[in-house]
Amino acid sequence: MITELGHFALVLALGVALVQFAVPLVGAQKGWTNWMALAVPAALIQALLIALAFGALMHAFVTSDFSLRLVALNSHSLKPMLYKVTGVWGNHEGSMLLWVLIVALYGAAVALFGGALPPRLRALVLSVQGLIGVAFLSFSLFTSNPFLRLAEPPFDGQGLNPLLQDPGLAFHPPFLYLGYVGLSMAFSFAVAALIEGRIDAAWARWVRPWTLAAWMFLTIGIGLGSWWAYYELGWGGFWFWDPVENASFMPWLFAAALLHSAIVVEKRESLKSWTILLAILGFGFSLIGAFITRSGIVTSVHAFSSDPTRGIYLLAILAFFVGGALTLFAARAREMEARGVFGLLSRESGLVLNNILLAVAAFVVFIGTIWPLAAELFFDRKLSVGAPFFEAAFTPFIVGIAVVLPVGAMLPWKRARLAGVVKKLTPALLLAFAVAALAWAVGSGRSALAPVGMALGSWLVAGAAVDIWSRTGRGALGGRLGRLTRLPRADWGRLLGHGGLGVVFIGISGLMAWQVEDIRVAQVGESFEVAGYEVTLEKVERLQGPNYISTTATMRIARDGREIAVLRPEKRLYPVQGMPTTEAAIDQGLWRDLYLVIGDPQEGGGWAVRTFIKPFTAWIWAGILLMALGGILSLSDRRYRVAAGAARRRRSAVKGVPAE
Repeated sequence: MITELGHFALVLALGVALVQFAVPLVGAQKGWTNWMALAVPAALIQALLIALAFGALMHAFVTSDFSLRLVALNSHSLKPMLYKVTGVWGNHEGSMLLWVLIVALYGAAVALFGGALPPRLRALVLSVQGLIGVAFLSFSLFTSNPFLRLAEPPFDGQGLNPLLQDPGLAFHPPFLYLGYVGLSMAFSFAVAALIEGRIDAAWARWVRPWTLAAWMFLTIGIGLGSWWAYYELGWGGFWFWDPVENASFMPWLFAAALLHSAIVVEKRESLKSWTILLAILGFGFSLIGAFITRSGIVTSVHAFSSDPTRGIYLLAILAFFVGGALTLFAARAREMEARGVFGLLSRESGLVLNNILLAVAAFVVFIGTIWPLAAELFFDRKLSVGAPFFEAAFTPFIVGIAVVLPVGAMLPWKRARLAGVVKKLTPALLLAFAVAALAWAVGSGRSALAPVGMALGSWLVAGAAVDIWSRTGRGALGGRLGRLTRLPRADWGRLLGHGGLGVVFIGISGLMAWQVEDIRVAQVGESFEVAGYEVTLEKVERLQGPNYISTTATMRIARDGREIAVLRPEKRLYPVQGMPTTEAAIDQGLWRDLYLVIGDPQEGGGWAVRTFIKPFTAWIWAGILLMALGGILSLSDRRYRVAAGAARRRRSAVKGVPAE
């Protein structure tokens, strides 16, 4: 009964989404206030109905209702409760229901907290958001219905993909969707502004918090996915340039560009057309990500579906929204004329360069991702584009971003003098050169990767620190420290965001330059040496887990005769799916990770063992966390609240002062 109610709620939500789209749109065009006001209750009701449907599906998973086809295919009575819950979105149909739920929740957030928005703009934003809801609710109901029943329910289910039965990946999709779908809000604001014919500083203030939230959630989601791949897949890497990984990385790059571009619109009313275009492309690449993971055109542990019918439907959604928005963009070109004028050397120019580098980097990733598919489709050639291409083609642009970011962040608006900025950044530059020299000495001159990467990372961190210190003005140290504590939270958020990127640079360059890998066959009781560490394979035993059988090794790590850690890498077999997984054992530290993997037994006796010494790995996750914290801190700044700009304009209007 609960399942049927959930299905009915989803059907009702589609009807409400149609009302949310059509009625406020007509009201905005006719100037009918009561029709525009209907957008708010419609958005709230739609979110409530989809939440009920999602709750009904979760109930079916938790209670192991195998009469529901989706539960039978993706759950099992012996599965731990955490994975029964996360199994709701560990499949195509459930993940799409989560997608439409987040679309509706973002719309409800605008309805609840967007009271300061002009009524016509809010109505148009919610109308576009309602249309997105219509598209994906239709997709869910007509091609991916999660509430289909089985005529003859099985005694037990087939279980969830074992690779997904992990805390890191359990929470990875929700955060990714909060980012993917969050970009729909920037898209809705962009389309609403195009319909209204008004793009100004106030619009940029309203769109920035939603873009920042989407970027922050994408950062967390990508970080969780990378962390999961590192410790779960047993290959020891944090990024593979997998098409599905790229599908989340491209919107992240566009969201970062949109954030910086919106600043120029807000401060100088320039780059209007470029900012609108970035909002369209950001959401467009989110839809491309959905198409890649659900159309069957790529094979990946991250992919959800291989049904070409669903792929065609998603392609139609992509063409409709992006094509329609770009058509409207072309029709409204005159309304997006820039007002602000700025010099070649200015903060505006720095942000433009930042935008160009981010956008081109995203398109490089897109070409590398899509080219094998295009080659097979148009030229009947099977090609593989792997890490060497991406590292060679992508690296120059990300290096360029790292070089210009500290300088651009400190340039004054409109017109600047480079000498003054360089003087302020001299300590950061000297630190970067010192770190590069140290890295070169430690690496014995074997590779330029570590010196260059660590220099760039140090440049970003030190540049961010100099930037925030320069905002305290001049005077005594005590006074400047006092002013430092009173700086806006957004300034501290920028420090963490830019500095976190620098920490990621340091972690990646150190790991890739100095990693040590050892692969061998080890006998039980045997000890061997890897990069100064003594590794002993003490025993290998067979253990029974909750829903798997584990082959667990006990391995002791010592250095200079002193025991450092006891690690237990595993190979698990999930009998229901007949699928093995690798569980690496990791001794994590600030400066290095000891990473052990147990393989298969060998014919001549012994076990295959892989040992990695991975320097600076923890710095990658720490940098990602710092960037996400920077986003959270910036969002908490009162200037980012939607109401702040509008309230300020209202006060100015009352006093007879023109709005900025």
